[in-house]
Formats: sequence, structure tokens, C-alpha cells
Amino acid sequence: MKTTRTTFLMTALMASMLALTGCNKEGNTAKPVSTTNISEQSPEMDKISYILGHDAGRNLKEMDGEINPKIIAAALSEGFEGKESKFTDEQAQAIFEAYQKRKEADAVKELETKAKTNKEAGTKFLEENKAKEGVKTTPSGLQYKVITEGTGAKPKATDVVVTHYEGKTIDGKVFDSSYERGEPAQFDLGQMIPGFREGVQLMPAGSKYEFYMPSELGYGEAGSPPVIEPNSVLIFTVELLDEASAKKAAADAQAKAEEQMAEMMKQLEAQAAQGEPKAEAEPAKK
Repeated sequence: MKTTRTTFLMTALMASMLALTGCNKEGNTAKPVSTTNISEQSPEMDKISYILGHDAGRNLKEMDGEINPKIIAAALSEGFEGKESKFTDEQAQAIFEAYQKRKEADAVKELETKAKTNKEAGTKFLEENKAKEGVKTTPSGLQYKVITEGTGAKPKATDVVVTHYEGKTIDGKVFDSSYERGEPAQFDLGQMIPGFREGVQLMPAGSKYEFYMPSELGYGEAGSPPVIEPNSVLIFTVELLDEASAKKAAADAQAKAEEQMAEMMKQLEAQAAQGEPKAEAEPAKK
């Protein structure tokens, strides 16, 4: 955890407003007000206090569920009223540094555990998968299966290609998909992960393959947080578009974008028309 003490304290300060929303000042003190009756009709600063407190409280919970919001609220109240802290600045700094070291150690341990678990699961998956019908293995350890064999040229490592693809982990979790976006993606093969770069070069244009990539051909021990965990085996379904299909896909994407723009302009015009004042009816001529 890289949060500084000052940043952490400011976040905690905001979070504690969840319990101190809408302070009514009398001299230099503040009395807690229940959030039950906060609404659109509440005073401006009550609403601001609630929004800041609720958002910060939610963020703090995501950051560390061990944090005690009741203690934060009580400490904020004491600080707001000018009461002396139970800790000196030096003590507070030492406490925060110890906390940060513990959280960093916990994070490292968690990553190491995930890396070990994923490595074992990936090795088992690849060992079983390579025995399945139609699955081939390259010298690098990349496994693949031909779904549809095209008749076009195979790309080189320096080429830019247009593909439809879906990437997922061995537990079936999809982390990226051009199919879901509704349009193919263009890639410079030289910039891609090793397994993707090697696999696409095996494909004649017009083909559709499925690839099973060992972690060392993907994102390795580091993974790609937060989406891909360390030592994750990846499965890619890739459709390499030929020139005609790529041009058609580009034209379809352009037409879709123009259609969406036209629809948006139509909605804006309709909203503008609804907001225009209606002309008063002319008095009837006698």
C-alpha cells in the first residue's frame, strides 16, 4: 500500500463525515446530525457533507475492510472540537509506517499465493488440454486448435492485422472481447504478448483459431492487474480477417458510428424542441 499518511488521514476525515453529516455550529463545537432525514431539500452543506462522507466511507471500505468507521467518526469529532490527539505526531507516523509495511507484506504474500495456485492450475490444464482431439503444441509450448482454416496469406511478426477475438482465463472469465464491442481490432503484432504474436502468424487470413497460452507467453509472473492474475494461462479465440472482411468491418463500424451520431442528434433536437417556449395564440379577429 503506497498511500501516504496525509492522504490516508484526509480520506479518513472525509469518510467520518458519514456519521457527522450536517453539523450545526454553535461557537466552536459541532453536534452530530442523523443522516436519516437528509434529502434534496436539506441545507446545501448538509448534502455536501453526506455526499463526501458516503463516497469516502465506501472507498475506505474497499481499501481496507478492517477500518473502524465509528472510531474515525469519534476521532473526527474530537479533532473538530479542538481536543488533543491520543497520539503524538511521532507516534502516529510510526503507527502508519508499521501499518503500511504490514499491508505491503500481506499484498506480497497474497500475490505469491495466487501465483503458486495459478501456476499449478495452469500446468494441470495445459497437460490435459494437449491430449484433446485437434489440439497441437508448438516448440514454445503454445497450444492451438483450428476452428476454421482460411486460404489467405499468413502475416509476419512486423505486420499490422485486423482481428476479432475473445480472451479469457481457464475458469471462463472473459477479460477482453472485440465481439462484445461490436467491431474488430487492429493490432501491430510486434507489440503484442509473445503467445498472441506467435499464434496469429500461424493463421492464414480468413482463419479462426483457439490458442491456449502458458503464462510465460502471456503476462508471466507479474500478470496484468487487476484483470489478469500472476501466472495465468490464457485462452484466446482469434479470427484473422482477410482484406475484404477487414474493409467490410471498417465500413460497418463507420456506418454504425454515423447511425449512433444521427440518433444522438435526433434526441438532442427533440430535447431542445421540448424546452422551447410555446408561442401564445393570437387573439381571434372580430
